[in-house]
Amino acid sequence: MANYSISDLDNRLTPSPLMPVLFVGHGNPMHAIADNSYTQKWAQVGQGLPDAQAIVVVSAHWLTPGQTHITDAPRNKIIYDFGGFPDELYRVQYDTVGDEDVARLLAKQLIEYEAELDKQWGLDHGTWSVLRHLAPAPEVPVLQISIDYAMPLPELFQLYGRLRAMRRRGVVFIGSGNIVHALNRVKWDGGSAWDWAEQFDADTAVALRDREIGKLVNPYATWSEARIAVPTDDHYRPMVAALSLLEEGEDIEFFNDEIDMGAISMRSFISV
Repeated sequence: MANYSISDLDNRLTPSPLMPVLFVGHGNPMHAIADNSYTQKWAQVGQGLPDAQAIVVVSAHWLTPGQTHITDAPRNKIIYDFGGFPDELYRVQYDTVGDEDVARLLAKQLIEYEAELDKQWGLDHGTWSVLRHLAPAPEVPVLQISIDYAMPLPELFQLYGRLRAMRRRGVVFIGSGNIVHALNRVKWDGGSAWDWAEQFDADTAVALRDREIGKLVNPYATWSEARIAVPTDDHYRPMVAALSLLEEGEDIEFFNDEIDMGAISMRSFISV
């Protein structure tokens, strides 16, 4: 571990203009190796991002009930956290470094939550499947922050909101999940979106645009379609994380606002 004081750490990331925060609907792992409208838009958005000092991702695929972890390994291993896909997907490489000092700075913001540094995790597919299009060869550290799956959504919103000031220290934050993620209702051979999927996606889009936090952190009490559209909220939580990182009065711009395979919302947004 580097022998730095807290004051030394504070200088690790220098002041910057406000960095973007994104929520990306990542969907099927096959998008990692696909050339389609979703991945083309990821690449386009990535090309427009300002130079960052670090990229930090909150992925639906790193759940740590009762705890919050932050990766701090010097190099990030790739996690192939899925099964039954073509061999080509398991050969994907995404070479990135981590940064222990940036991890410690993030942990400092979350000190009351006793966030733990974690060298065992790497980059799961919620991160690398998107970043290999969005940031194909990053020259800055890439880190992940886990999701406390036991924490109620309103409290989770407060937790990630404590990282907001890091956006003015060169950090681009990305939430990676899906607003509608009903794998038990997926139409594997394609087909139109379910009515309830379209309705829930549209309702949450309005709430996001109007910054109706109370509704968004209590979806099951707000929208009747939520129980079908969000049978488990693991993929919904990264959206809450991204939402919490927005500054007051900051607008968002939607992209990839479509339903894939009938039951997976690819809706994404970026702060503007």
